[in-house]
Amino acid sequence: MARGWESKSVESQQSEPEPAQKKRPLTAAEQAQATRREGLELSRGRILRELETARSDVHRTALENALKFLDEELGKGQ
Repeated sequence: MARGWESKSVESQQSEPEPAQKKRPLTAAEQAQATRREGLELSRGRILRELETARSDVHRTALENALKFLDEELGKGQ
């Protein structure tokens, strides 16, 4: 029974086109933009985590300003 299940799974995987084949390759500019956006999103996540544990008002204000800046930068890319 396990052998039949395995062969059906392989067969169905082979009949489905891979998602990578549907996409066109990114240009250098698109790749740079995607990399920049990913970096901004990662930074935003880190800032949010730090903001949850910030105790100092000065530190919290700095983090909120950084978050505002990152949100503005992410908004420009859309």
